[in-house]
Amino acid sequence: MFLAYVIVGVLLALVLSASATFTFARNPAITATMGKVGVPDSWLPRLASLKAAGAVGLLVGLAVPFIGAAAAVGVVLFFIGAVVVHVRAKDKEFAPAVVLMLLAAAALVLRLISA
Repeated sequence: MFLAYVIVGVLLALVLSASATFTFARNPAITATMGKVGVPDSWLPRLASLKAAGAVGLLVGLAVPFIGAAAAVGVVLFFIGAVVVHVRAKDKEFAPAVVLMLLAAAALVLRLISA
């Protein structure tokens, strides 16, 4: 099961790192989506920092199981919030947030079983 966590955790960390980088850089696609669902521009650095912290935590979790599990919980909660924000804004493009939330949940379960 540890190998499965490595694959899922590293994949999720890569996606989170890319998303954090684009958010820090204020990529037009990211800012447009955030604006469409009502997220203020002032929140972008904080949200990018949370994504980056989740990515680092998942990678550290390869060596320290508790950190990996805590990071996975944080990422699940982050994307639950993202789904809620999309649904409240009546935005139907929330599938990426759901997929990432499920991927984070899988990372959490795999980290817990392989600890």
